[in-house]
Amino acid sequence: MVSGNLFHRRKNSWPPEEYITKTTLQLLDFDSASPPEQAWRRRLNSHANILKEFSVTFMEAIKMIRLGIRIWSYIREEASHGRKAPIDPFTRESCKPSASQGVPLGGMGSGSISRGFRGEFRQWQILPGLCEASPVMANQFSIFISRDGGNKSYASVLAPGQHEGLGSQRKADDEGISSWGWNLSGQHSTYHALFPRAWTIYDGEPDPELKVSCRQISPFIPHNYRESSFPAAVFVYALVNTGKERAKVSLLFTWANSIGGVSRSGGHVNEPFIAEDGVSGVLLHHKTAKGNPPVTFAIAACETQNVSVSVLPCFGLSEGSNITAKGMWHKMVQDGQFDTENFSAGPSMPSSPGETLCAAVSATTWVEPHGKTTVAFSLAWTSPKVKFSKGSTFRRRYTKFYGTSVRAAVNLAHDALTNYKRWEEEIEKWQSPVLNDEKLPEWYKFTLFNELYFLVAGGTLWIDTPSSSHLRKDRYKVAELEKTDVEVKEAKVNSKQGVVVEQTTAFANGTAANGEQNYTDEEQSTDDSQEDDCGVPLSNRSSSQSLSMMDRRYDDDDNDVGRFLYLEGLEYIMWCTYDVHFYASFALLELFPKIELNIQREFAQAVLCEDGRRVKFLAEGNSGIRKVRGAIPHDLGTHDPWSEMNAYNIHDSSKWKDLNPKFVLQVYRDFAATGDMSFGVDVWPAVRTAMEYMDQFDRDGDGLIENDRFPDQTYDTWTVHGVGAYCGCLWLAALQAAAAMAHQLGDRDFAETCKRKYLKAKPAFEAKLWNGSYFNYDSGSSSNSKSIQADQLAGQWYTASSGLPSLFDEPKIKSALRKIYDFNVMKIKGGRMGAVNGMHPNGKVDETCMQSREIWTGVTYGLAATMILAGMEEEAFTTAEGIFIAGWSEEGYGYWFQTPEGWTLNGHYRSLIYMRPLAIWGMQYALNRPKAILEAPKINFMDKIHLSPVNGGFPHNETGVRKVANKAKCYGTSVFHCAC
Repeated sequence: MVSGNLFHRRKNSWPPEEYITKTTLQLLDFDSASPPEQAWRRRLNSHANILKEFSVTFMEAIKMIRLGIRIWSYIREEASHGRKAPIDPFTRESCKPSASQGVPLGGMGSGSISRGFRGEFRQWQILPGLCEASPVMANQFSIFISRDGGNKSYASVLAPGQHEGLGSQRKADDEGISSWGWNLSGQHSTYHALFPRAWTIYDGEPDPELKVSCRQISPFIPHNYRESSFPAAVFVYALVNTGKERAKVSLLFTWANSIGGVSRSGGHVNEPFIAEDGVSGVLLHHKTAKGNPPVTFAIAACETQNVSVSVLPCFGLSEGSNITAKGMWHKMVQDGQFDTENFSAGPSMPSSPGETLCAAVSATTWVEPHGKTTVAFSLAWTSPKVKFSKGSTFRRRYTKFYGTSVRAAVNLAHDALTNYKRWEEEIEKWQSPVLNDEKLPEWYKFTLFNELYFLVAGGTLWIDTPSSSHLRKDRYKVAELEKTDVEVKEAKVNSKQGVVVEQTTAFANGTAANGEQNYTDEEQSTDDSQEDDCGVPLSNRSSSQSLSMMDRRYDDDDNDVGRFLYLEGLEYIMWCTYDVHFYASFALLELFPKIELNIQREFAQAVLCEDGRRVKFLAEGNSGIRKVRGAIPHDLGTHDPWSEMNAYNIHDSSKWKDLNPKFVLQVYRDFAATGDMSFGVDVWPAVRTAMEYMDQFDRDGDGLIENDRFPDQTYDTWTVHGVGAYCGCLWLAALQAAAAMAHQLGDRDFAETCKRKYLKAKPAFEAKLWNGSYFNYDSGSSSNSKSIQADQLAGQWYTASSGLPSLFDEPKIKSALRKIYDFNVMKIKGGRMGAVNGMHPNGKVDETCMQSREIWTGVTYGLAATMILAGMEEEAFTTAEGIFIAGWSEEGYGYWFQTPEGWTLNGHYRSLIYMRPLAIWGMQYALNRPKAILEAPKINFMDKIHLSPVNGGFPHNETGVRKVANKAKCYGTSVFHCAC
């Protein structure tokens, strides 16, 4: 833990009293209406500046011109097939990104909608891999207030009237939303974010005698693998009347039948509903374009003894509508509610192409003088099918509990309103230990939680898994597929390329003989389990082995947590990018460890597979096969995940030097943290294979892997010559982790081999790279070979996180970290921006390429975690605080809830809403390591591994583990046969 109070002078730099009067805070001190002591805060009248994107220098552009031409050609080729290329640096969204984001809505993996800090609903990601950034301005909360005596009345949208989302639409004769009362200045209204909740406080706006708190709640609940998948959110309004007259208050929730952007498809339908427990509202059925699965929204409110609910199922935004937005607003101003007979209106007429249907739910209550009351709304959306552009279809995780009917939206909206208080109790129980830790700096507490926004808004997909009975039913089908794979292997030798590609494609996409994964109409209506979606080719494993793994995974409902995907970023559309997951995975391990273990299992399966389809690599213009056996895939794919991996095609990632070591390190960390022996047993053959694969890159026999004079690691524009500090350190750490894991699983021969290699590689690494104060960037003789790389101790980070002995002597580790701190951190605006990736020893930034001169947010957090583990807490929090200052503070660049991969020295971003910043949870992991690691016997596994007089590289055998230690308990369902 942190050794003492850090940054005490800034500990209370964000107190709520600076944004809200103490009197208002006291008045709202009921039903969690008052915002927490620790939160990210903004005034609603704050300016949302347009964000500035990075640009390459002239010399960088010259170096990348051939790559740019090939990428352009590839983008056009994909577009001709109706697909979006995973990386497209040329296309820009019509809605320019701005500093307007806030806490997103919903749980994980069922599509997301973000909500800006000023109240707008934006950043729509209902369909996988697609994002519509523009706000839908018809989606609003509004308030209507009248008091006894009729002398005072107020009507206003609860969003600032100067909002740029309205554009130039505000016309006096308009029948649309510009006719509404956009009267809120936002001067006395504030936003307070602590993911997954947010508070908006209207301190006397628009009525000086009414205090209003809106609390936004989403079901992001660690270790809850059910409700955390729900596409739903709740908005709880607390009303406090400080006046002497009774106030009639009507709150209005309006929603457009849209998934963002302009709806051109038509055929949309709205209909009212009445559910149990006083819940009622409107369903909005949206027919998506281009054959995408339909979406249904539900907006609802809860009627109580003091609250009455009414609805307007349908109104339009143009003059030709039966009821216009202007007419709806006039009705609310006049009556404060809608007609009760609207509940019996039935489904509306389908909309015409280009027409936008909207709906409204009103909740009306009386607030006595000096009284208080609560009104609750919910929003839910359902889109049960996930359809990828190459045809594979799956069902989302929430359908396991709600089925696939469009009426599921009603049940979700109802359950959100009846369960949100329990959600909050669980959220507060989770967050309280961190928030109440007085040793931690204030900014860190809320930034730690707010960076988790990415697990909702980062394009996450959480799908249901097939039932074990369904898998057993398809046993022979899977076995038949494996026979097909054998034929493909033979075809690679005896047939022409076209035959190989055709047969491999048929196998890789298939979970049925014809390769189809789509549901039939009968399955859609009667079977809530999805079609067998194993997806990962089963080559190089027997049918009994593959099925035993899957049966063990899915038979136990407690372990059936579905399959989880998340994007590298909204600009890099690749699922579960593994070199980046290395940094981000601490969040999943800490909060949803079963998901983290499943991701590692899927990559373990992928190691043992090969996909022989040809791919062109755009950087060099050469070609190779899509997936090489033994290599960790860069990602799980884009257009057909699991079946078509490695969507990344800039370089041949099978030649990358960091992916395989990162796999071994993550697996061992997860194995050590969870103590899950069955997990270790399952993935061990892949760990061995991954290590053996790397043997080819030790070209001089010194035990170290060498880089190949191209950017063959996560820094994919930054070339390495010879031995690199980054990959070399990862390799040393992987050797030690593999040795420790082999020892624990009883594979003594492999443990011995890894130790022998480690003892040979470590002195070679230090001799080639250690210069007395830090490790050189690489062992070459280029102009940047002696650069100070911020990420040079990434392997040591994982080694310490996993409870293994340090790779180097403590003085060397601290010396290198001190050098990075003094140069990469403090020489960049006094430490107020994070750590620059590369710095020359003369104090000048390494401008070898665009990535060497960038500040990477996730790398900075990882560096800070390494410092914590080395006992340098103050330097760690100063380093990480630079990311907060530049990205999240009011004096920064505006990257809150859209933290980019990195920024330049002038604050220009690259790749907003990016996975790697989840590495801040690596800091929390370092501060509070799991009991399994802290309480483990302090044993140096390397000392326990005795060497025999055997020479050579890794031993190659087919079975992987020859003997599993008794503590593995002879798992009969493991993927290999135990010989205990």
